[in-house]
Amino acid sequence: MTRLIGLAGKPGCGKSTVASRLSVEPGIEWLDLDRVAWETYSAGTETFDRVVDLFGEEIIGADGEIDRGELAVRVFLDPQAKLDLEAIVHPAVMARVEEARAEAELREVRFLVVEGALLTVSPHVSPDLFDALIWLDASDETRAERLERDGRADHVDRGSGLAPGAASSIVDAEGSVDDVAQRVLDCLGSL
Repeated sequence: MTRLIGLAGKPGCGKSTVASRLSVEPGIEWLDLDRVAWETYSAGTETFDRVVDLFGEEIIGADGEIDRGELAVRVFLDPQAKLDLEAIVHPAVMARVEEARAEAELREVRFLVVEGALLTVSPHVSPDLFDALIWLDASDETRAERLERDGRADHVDRGSGLAPGAASSIVDAEGSVDDVAQRVLDCLGSL
């Protein structure tokens, strides 16, 4: 049976880096919810149509896809727009997570690590879907340093409203990638 593990935390806590590191372990695969979200609103999907209906055709780029930069500007300037977007995209993303779990089950994957910042706080994510929701917790200083190093210093404040919420475990995300990955593996070992 494939166990579904949510990995959440503020920007710069190491979600993607740790999930990538975990995915080299036998029996563990990684699903990046940012990429899944982009797929769910790609041109030709129902979610694409709904997002364009909500925000207007001006968000469509020259390539016919939603211009994520333009969409982000609209969403970050208007808190209600963010909630409206999440109400469209998050259910589509969670449907894809359930499909991915079924596919992983066929491959006999032991753990499917689903990495997404909003997993523990979105009203469109059912904690019951997950076998564990793990919150990576790093200091604001550490997060700022990591984001600066990755050229994403402007993301440090994006997580100001995020909290462990429905997390079943909080893991210290300070230290090396291997240290944090081992702490997460220890959590998985207790399942």
